[in-house]
Amino acid sequence: MMNRILVTGMSGTGKSTALAALRGQGYETVDTDEPGWSTWSDADEAYIWNEDRIEELLDRERNSRLYVSGTVSNQSRFYPSFDAVVLLSAPADVLLERIEKRTANDYGKRSQERELILEHLAMVEPLLRATCTHEIDASRPIEEVVSQLLAIGAGA
Repeated sequence: MMNRILVTGMSGTGKSTALAALRGQGYETVDTDEPGWSTWSDADEAYIWNEDRIEELLDRERNSRLYVSGTVSNQSRFYPSFDAVVLLSAPADVLLERIEKRTANDYGKRSQERELILEHLAMVEPLLRATCTHEIDASRPIEEVVSQLLAIGAGA
């Protein structure tokens, strides 16, 4: 069984939705988009994880699986502490449609943000793909995505 799984991907792939579903099934989850987990770094010109807080989370002994979601510039530093790094991916049109429809997060509503999302899709996603241990087609129904995350966590 894999105890620590990172779920990463571009904005709109459904990371938060997948974690909410996993949380609803009783799994421990941390969405690092929530306050306190990430901060803006002028040096990186990007968000980075609060390293002390992430280290504390990952070092804690646990008897059940932990699913962590996020996409930040320093996440690869923590890859050795994860049993799996799962990339959720979907085509640009799917991402933009989801972002337009979502109500819990305003990111991506402005044209400048959408342009940045498309830039990240072209430049950042290939880097994530090259370093992940698994990739899930996030354009599939959320139930299928969650089922695949559970299978990965079970070591399947």
